[in-house]
Amino acid sequence: MDTTAAAADTAQAIQQSGSFWQQVQTWFIESGIEVLLIIILTFVAVKLAGMIADRTFGAMKKRKMTDEAQKRADTLASVIRYVLTITIFIIAFMMLLEEIGVDIGPILAAAGVLGIAVGFGAQGLVKDVISGFFILLEDQIRVGDVVNIGGKGGLVEKVNLRMVILRDLHGNVHYIPNGEVGIVTNMTKDFSRYVFDIGVAYREDPDQVMEVMKEVDEEMRNDPYYGENIIEPLEVLGVEAFGDSAVVVRARTTTKPIKQWETAREFRRRLKKRFDDLDIEIPFPHVTLYMGQDKEGNSPPMNVDLYKPGDGDSARG
Repeated sequence: MDTTAAAADTAQAIQQSGSFWQQVQTWFIESGIEVLLIIILTFVAVKLAGMIADRTFGAMKKRKMTDEAQKRADTLASVIRYVLTITIFIIAFMMLLEEIGVDIGPILAAAGVLGIAVGFGAQGLVKDVISGFFILLEDQIRVGDVVNIGGKGGLVEKVNLRMVILRDLHGNVHYIPNGEVGIVTNMTKDFSRYVFDIGVAYREDPDQVMEVMKEVDEEMRNDPYYGENIIEPLEVLGVEAFGDSAVVVRARTTTKPIKQWETAREFRRRLKKRFDDLDIEIPFPHVTLYMGQDKEGNSPPMNVDLYKPGDGDSARG
């Protein structure tokens, strides 16, 4: 009897096992292939969306767009690629749930209620998205701009509806949520400028200094490399201030975006060499000691003790 029962259990187990694999096979034939097809099509659609975004704005670049228009095209291409990718994955996820037998009707209804609840709890995220939309709409920031946001400055590497990503001069990467973007200082929008405050000694003729600055600027504008970056001749604004030991002459140059710092460094280098050739003094801090006079015109005596360091006290006198 025990042998007969064991044989019956074994037969039943084999039958159940065969039934399970038969169900798996049936599911794979009916739904598994569709699930696999959805997954494959999802990744194909993501790749295709990226290609469409790149080629759409790539075709615009071939029309000899300005640098500013190219920046905007790169930024919009990045955002469109991001939005399309999220949308494709959400649709694919819903289709997969439906294929495996999950009724997505209640899920969508619950998602609506959950979305309202999350909306109250995730106000920061909603604020980021809305702020990001207006940043892109108003063309405040583009990929490739140099900006300062909330005390963090750097080159814009990425902009989307969620955040702005900057990389500063030291290579540090700053992630700034769009909701925290307040005052934006864009230093490379359309064109760039650099302001020079050149200090010279009081003995120098300001008119001569201004002429030398214009000559150096003209020399740079005639340079094959730097001339391509300078948009307008140097604008000499005049004597800006009388400092403690220098007369400050202010001027500014207008360059292509992001070229102002490179141009300014070269201008200062050439100006220093020209000042040396013309014996124009760039002053260093010094002090003039004045003892003062009383009403009768008499000054108190000033005793000066001169000696060379290392000669000892016997050398004083």
